[in-house]
Amino acid sequence: MFRTLFFLTLVFGASAAFAQGKPPPPKPGQDKQPRADLVQKDLSGHLPATMRADIWVDNWYALWVNGEKLTEDSVSYQTERSFNAETVTFNAALPMTLAIELRDFMENETGLEYIGTGRQQMGDGGAIAQITDLSSGKVLAVTDDGWRCLVAQHAPVQTSCAAESDPEVGQDACAANTVDAGGDWTAPGFDDSAWPAATVHSAADVGPKDGYDKIDWNASARLIWGPSLKQDNILFCRLTLGG
Repeated sequence: MFRTLFFLTLVFGASAAFAQGKPPPPKPGQDKQPRADLVQKDLSGHLPATMRADIWVDNWYALWVNGEKLTEDSVSYQTERSFNAETVTFNAALPMTLAIELRDFMENETGLEYIGTGRQQMGDGGAIAQITDLSSGKVLAVTDDGWRCLVAQHAPVQTSCAAESDPEVGQDACAANTVDAGGDWTAPGFDDSAWPAATVHSAADVGPKDGYDKIDWNASARLIWGPSLKQDNILFCRLTLGG
C-alpha cells in the first residue's frame, strides 16, 4: 500500500455564474483560500516528488492519482456555467496513473440545459490539465490525444431534441447512450486499451474562459473532450506516466 503522506493546497479560479444569478465578486485574496475538506492521503511508496496539477474544465471534474481520490471541482456539478481553474499540489512518485472524471452541466439525462426557456440548448464541454514536477519545473503530463477517454453518457442522441417544446428523458431524439466503465477504472491496473484516444479540440471551438487564462499552460497542453463537445456529457479519462 502506498504510504507517503502528502498535503493538498487548492487555489480557486474565477467564480461561476449560478443558475439563480451571478454571485458577488470575491474579496481580495478570497481565491487563495485553501479547501477545508481536503484531507491527507497516502499515494506512493517510493521517493516522491512534489507535483502540481493545474486543471480547467467546463463544467466539473474529479481527479484520482494511483486509484486514490485527490480532489474534485470546488464548484458543484449542478452549477450552470462553472468555468473555474483550480490548482492542487501533492506528493507522488512514478509510475503514476492519473484518472479524471469530466462532466458538462445538464439539467437531466436529455443532456439539455435551460429546458423550457428560450435558451434551451445542448451545452458544450472541454477540459485542459497539466502536471508539473515542482522541484525541476518539468511538465510531466498534459492533456492531449495520448489520454484515453471513454464517453460514459452521450445525449441527446439526436440534436433535434434541443428544439422540442417538451423534451422527455429517454424518449426518441432525447434518449441517451450510456456506457459502464466496468471495474475500478481509476486503479493503476485497469485495462483501458479498448478506450478511444481523447479528442483534441481547438480553443475557438471550446471557448475557454473564467479562469483559463489564469494558468500558464505549457505549449503542448491541449483542450480535450469526446468527439462531440455538445452531446458527450460524462467522460472517464486515464493516463499512466512512467509505466
